[in-house]
Amino acid sequence: MKILSFESSAVSAAVCLTDGTRVIASAFQNCGLTHSRTLLPMAEQVLENVGLRPCDLDGFAVAAGPGSFTGIRIGVATIKGLSFGTDKPCVGVSTLEAMAWNLLGMTGVVSCVMDARAGQVYHARFELRGAQPPVRLTPDRAVAISLLAEEIGQKTEILVGDGAEMCYTKLTEICPHVVLAPSHLVYPSAYGVAMVALPRFLAGDSMTAQQLDAVYLRKPQAVQMREKRLNGGNSK
Repeated sequence: MKILSFESSAVSAAVCLTDGTRVIASAFQNCGLTHSRTLLPMAEQVLENVGLRPCDLDGFAVAAGPGSFTGIRIGVATIKGLSFGTDKPCVGVSTLEAMAWNLLGMTGVVSCVMDARAGQVYHARFELRGAQPPVRLTPDRAVAISLLAEEIGQKTEILVGDGAEMCYTKLTEICPHVVLAPSHLVYPSAYGVAMVALPRFLAGDSMTAQQLDAVYLRKPQAVQMREKRLNGGNSK
């Protein structure tokens, strides 16, 4: 089953073309350019290099959140356009769950973290079981870094995600056994998106372009600040 997957929920952008669990082609950029400039050209280049068109594929997948509001919107909108234009199904997956696949082959517990600003991170914890798919231990959530430090305590956990380095810096004094993932595995990958989406496609749990939506977990910071002003300084 050929799936074209997109990851644009953080500072990096990635596209991956898979057939089942096999990678056919992939692209990754972390150059500071906006995803609106990089994501679709990357996908076009990946398909051109292997001689395929969007209509030749079986479906599309995207990291639908949590993460950067702008990045998520770009990724979801791109998938909606491809899915609608080709009449192919699509799947939106958890950004954090897709990240856990970066460490496939390892054992232990991984904390997937993304910078959510305002002293918070988007976080989910997964158990790594070697070559087996990661097992979710917590739901996706927005949590204060201080609370995350209390939860980890003396336990050993691997940090992955665009918030990993920040968390590692802030947690090491309180949580001496946290480990930063290798630099080439820290950022989200589109392959992880594909691997989370694949069983859903096979089980018939896909959706149409109209049904696909983003998952933000919380309101944008600008909206929160506006509501706080309207409520006289008390946010809900």
